[in-house]
Amino acid sequence: MEISKAELTSAAAATHGHSPASGSQDLMGSEILVKSLQAENVQYIWGYPGGAVLYIYDALYKQDTIQHVLVRHEQAAVHAADGYARATGEVGVALVTSGPGLTNAVTGIATAYMDSIPMVIISGQVPTAAIGLDAFQECDTVGITRPIVKHNFLVKDPRDLAMTLKKAFHIARTGRPGPVVVDIPKDVSFKKVPYAGHPQSLEMRSYNPVRKGHGGQIRKALQLLLAAKRPYIYTGGGVLLGNATNELRTLVDMLGYPVTNTLMGLGAYPASDRKFLGMLGMHGTLEANNTMQHCDVLLAVGARFDDRVIGNPKHFAQNERKIIHVDIDPSSISKRVKVDIPIVGDVKDVLTELISMIRETSSRPDAGALAAWWDTIEGWRKRDCLKYSMGSGDVIKPQYVVETLWNMTKDADTYITSDVGQHQMWAAQYYRFDEPRRWINSGGLGTMGVGIPYAMGIKLAKPQSEVFCVTGEGSVQMNIQELSTCLQYNTPIKICSLNNRYLGMVRQWQEIEYSGRYSHSYMDALPNFVKLAEAYGHVGMLIEHPKDVEPALREARKLKDRTVFMDFRTDPTENVFPMVQAGKGITEMLLGSEDL
Repeated sequence: MEISKAELTSAAAATHGHSPASGSQDLMGSEILVKSLQAENVQYIWGYPGGAVLYIYDALYKQDTIQHVLVRHEQAAVHAADGYARATGEVGVALVTSGPGLTNAVTGIATAYMDSIPMVIISGQVPTAAIGLDAFQECDTVGITRPIVKHNFLVKDPRDLAMTLKKAFHIARTGRPGPVVVDIPKDVSFKKVPYAGHPQSLEMRSYNPVRKGHGGQIRKALQLLLAAKRPYIYTGGGVLLGNATNELRTLVDMLGYPVTNTLMGLGAYPASDRKFLGMLGMHGTLEANNTMQHCDVLLAVGARFDDRVIGNPKHFAQNERKIIHVDIDPSSISKRVKVDIPIVGDVKDVLTELISMIRETSSRPDAGALAAWWDTIEGWRKRDCLKYSMGSGDVIKPQYVVETLWNMTKDADTYITSDVGQHQMWAAQYYRFDEPRRWINSGGLGTMGVGIPYAMGIKLAKPQSEVFCVTGEGSVQMNIQELSTCLQYNTPIKICSLNNRYLGMVRQWQEIEYSGRYSHSYMDALPNFVKLAEAYGHVGMLIEHPKDVEPALREARKLKDRTVFMDFRTDPTENVFPMVQAGKGITEMLLGSEDL
């Protein structure tokens, strides 16, 4: 059975209110699955075939609207779909086989879950009659993934496939987004059943996320905000996920209040604007953290007060302040920090309502108090906590690489992915994001190895954009096999590896917290990355001197249709500052090596 572009109109018709019941046809479960994906406008699937999903792969072979990308490891399939979802706002889709296919995908699923990324992961399963009998390549997918998904399904009847897929996409993309796993036994994918089109409507009694915030609560929040003497606006990834950056910018500009973003929220407010105090938290700026501690009214939007942001909750609670918390997920409110005005709702809707209330009222913030507050903040900002020394100038400083990259690409259409570690923090600190969804990294789970797959997923979705992966020699080796996928699917990304020959963040902690006992953090058997890149069919560059940083980046950018691996040999002793040590409060910051 061919599923062609022409036939898609019937699938689309079903989703646009036409009655599908008139003409049902007998289809295999795998064909229904593919039609459901088409009806959900899926364009890309990242996956890896295996016995339990071969009927699904056969159905994919017979259609021409969805592009399947064959990765080299299932973890990378989920990460690539995740990167695609983060950059586009669409639901990312991955397809893996049963057993090890699914267990390899677990890290990617948990990564997406922690950062609330909308995804649907389809996994194969052994035939229904064999479930529970320790069949070849069997594992309890539903049990294994239950703690790391928004929801999961085991489909035991092919007649349920279309509705299950509709539910999966709906759950993944609404409310607080997240990954949904759909487990499909092999017999369900080959049995034939009548198919009458993709379901038009969906009713789920047990799942009905609130969108609209409580009007009375928003009015209370407005009174508190306008009466504030030392206000602060703190925003997280929820502003980006809720596509509420325009509303946030309007609100901040109307009030003239200082604003900060979390690691996951960078780009929600332009970093180039004076009202932006930089990122806050463990490696945040002095001004962002001090303002957080000393404000009298805090508006938290789409953020969750996590441990990397506020440090020790007891220290945070020492100062009296009123907190307004806007979030789509009621379970995130007052979870770590008690708040005064909870507002459950879609951040875009709530901010829109708040803005219209400000326009309707004649009340305005206290200009004198605000000016004095800004004077205090500017005093903190004068410390210039992100200043770094170039040293003797004969060794490359990692911050310099990121700053140079930012200077060269800030006016271009650029996406930056990162892995996890020191390089991630330097990218967050020194690449100043002015636009949303341009900074793609693993925040909550802190997963090494995401950088290249994220970049691949984004480059496929945004072929005209420049995509840079800022990584380290430790992280990059966790999914380096995906350089092969980059070649096969022509996704020319640029990899900036800040190679300091150490697991840098581990080494930094060992230096500061463990009296310099560098237990297993030194890498003394590294590959020749230039030759490795070339072996995969790409361009490799070794950069060892500061004067060569800019020319190398310029050369790499010129090679528009090639993946380029830049091996920057950086200072192995450099640490990420500012830094808040574990258990300390956010104002108890180490600003440099002189504080050690």
